[in-house]
Amino acid sequence: MKLRKPPLILFAVVTVSLAQTPGAKKPEFEVASVKVNKAPEGTPGIGDQPGGRFVASRVPLRRLIQFAYRGNQDFIGGPDWIDTERWDIEAKAPEGTVPRRAGPLDAMKPDTTALMVQSLLEDRFKLRSHQETRDLPLYELTVAKNGAKVKLSEDQTPPAAVMAARTGERGAAAPGDIRLGRNSIDAKAQPLELLAVALGALYADRPVIDKTGLKGLYDIRLQWTPDSASPVLAAPGSVPTAPVSPQGPSLFAAIEEQLGLRLVSGKGPLPVLVIDGVQRPAEN
Repeated sequence: MKLRKPPLILFAVVTVSLAQTPGAKKPEFEVASVKVNKAPEGTPGIGDQPGGRFVASRVPLRRLIQFAYRGNQDFIGGPDWIDTERWDIEAKAPEGTVPRRAGPLDAMKPDTTALMVQSLLEDRFKLRSHQETRDLPLYELTVAKNGAKVKLSEDQTPPAAVMAARTGERGAAAPGDIRLGRNSIDAKAQPLELLAVALGALYADRPVIDKTGLKGLYDIRLQWTPDSASPVLAAPGSVPTAPVSPQGPSLFAAIEEQLGLRLVSGKGPLPVLVIDGVQRPAEN
């Protein structure tokens, strides 16, 4: 079965991988709980938290794989249940083993937490996989014919980290924030590369590559009417998004009208994770 859903926000499109010494053992969580979630409904969420904690609630295995193996633009293979069955996971890293991210784009690279989730998947779900490179459909984020409308932030000092990646948060975004709703993106002092990542990871049907050539940090506000009723995968504990107006523009139209940018179809070599084997874990 071919899995077409692209990776999660803040962890996609960038193809940089965290270098590993051949034969080196991946870092592991100190403690981890894995349980199946049989609730008929509920908001899924996944993310790392302060203190070296990792929490996933009501997420399918595919989402966990996407979180752990960032940079892969497609996921091929695996049984049907990795899309249909949902899991709750709580894990904690050993004290002092998860360094703070140095900047916004660091959140898109495989980091210590991602490697620990890889270890958990390999140990508890018996995940076996390998990587390939294939030519795949993508979008290029470019400047529209009439010029870009996005505004440079007054303060061009890079934020210490992505301060938030939350859904439906009230009020204006603070520097370093990126707030994600089912039909909106509100970011303050962020590079356009991060906008491309957000679009490709959650809203477009394929990866998005930043080809605008625009440098610096921007304040971005984008709102549209989604084609699907499926909500964005929210962070645990996030606030639900507001109702969507059926009269609003589509995502593609909103990007051009509100930001002066365009999504142009293309194709290019992208990394792919091929799933060779996986098993349901024993709960604990």
